[in-house]
Amino acid sequence: MESTFLTGLGLAGPAGLNAYIPLLVLAIADRATSRIDLEQPYDFISSTWGILILLALLTFEIIVDKIPGLDHANDLLQSVVRPAAGAVLLMAVTNEQGVINPVVAMLLGLGAAGGVHAVKTVSRPAVTVSTGGAGNPIVSLIEDGVALFVSIMAILLPILAVISFVLLAIFVYWSYSRVRRLLRRSGPPGSPTPTGA
Repeated sequence: MESTFLTGLGLAGPAGLNAYIPLLVLAIADRATSRIDLEQPYDFISSTWGILILLALLTFEIIVDKIPGLDHANDLLQSVVRPAAGAVLLMAVTNEQGVINPVVAMLLGLGAAGGVHAVKTVSRPAVTVSTGGAGNPIVSLIEDGVALFVSIMAILLPILAVISFVLLAIFVYWSYSRVRRLLRRSGPPGSPTPTGA
């Protein structure tokens, strides 16, 4: 029961970076392993149509999130999608054995994915400004890689997924904060560098 909850939590967090990667990992795990057994109504996620829809949405998300400007518009749109995906992920996994109340699962999933999404949305503009947009595709690829790694670990080693995601979230937050401090110190691009700093 505890590992089921940790699996759900380990999948919900990465949904704040990319809603579709953990959903797709969950769908494949349900189809290809005995570790996950999605019950109705969540079994649609691992249906053929569910997987095809997730693949289409993931492809769109991966492309749009690499384009400066469009990635910010996408983050705004995903402000609803990512927390909702986190809620669905935690509810789908814990529904299997009735581990926790569905409303509690929904709120925890919303909070986990929503918190990660908030940090990403607030911090990404700092990357755009500091790199002139050139860093956006790199940061987006790293986020996708983190989401994939943590989602797979959530299926295989749930406790490790939760620990590694918390550590990565702290590191990402620290990195973005550092970039912001550097930007504040140096001013906008093209402005003279302050002397005596």
